[in-house]
Amino acid sequence: MNSIFCLYYALFITLGSCHSSTKSYKNGDLIFQISRSSQSKAIQLATHSKYSHCGIIYQKGKEYFVFEAVQPVKLTPLNEWIARGEKHHFVVKRLKNAESILALNVLDAMQKEGKKLQGKKYDIYFGWDDQRIYCSELIWKIYKRGANIEIGKLQRLRDFDIDNKVVRKKLEERYKKRIPFNENVISPASIFEDSQLIEIQRN
Repeated sequence: MNSIFCLYYALFITLGSCHSSTKSYKNGDLIFQISRSSQSKAIQLATHSKYSHCGIIYQKGKEYFVFEAVQPVKLTPLNEWIARGEKHHFVVKRLKNAESILALNVLDAMQKEGKKLQGKKYDIYFGWDDQRIYCSELIWKIYKRGANIEIGKLQRLRDFDIDNKVVRKKLEERYKKRIPFNENVISPASIFEDSQLIEIQRN
């Protein structure tokens, strides 16, 4: 009987802690994970970062979602998003002074910019136009266009470790011999490392 009680008590504590942790999330928070996609390893090696996928947290009613660029750009329930990542590991970051900077009108503008991109196909070519969108590009454009804040540093494709064998193979699969070395690119690593952000949670 005591063992059953202990099991239920442990479950209660676990669920309670999960619930309280999600309560600390705010609209506009950024969440990062290690994707299990086929291109994840190439992204990690090219950017020298463990994180290969990211999105923006939004709350709708009592539920939390991640606005992300997959196939297509969409809102994904937070728990479902976390479950997709390697070992369910994730990190949540927030803009410094977000309470004063991300006022309701700014968040509204960001969500309106996001709606313009919702439903777009995922961009496997990492182009900088809005025809197709990849994950870190989605974050950068929403923050830039909705809040006039640049999160992360824009780079050129040639700035990454493209001589790595795994990276080069993936690039040649995508582009053949026409690799766009001068294309603007924003990486998950660049956003993750931005000094404007502070870490809120790591699991």
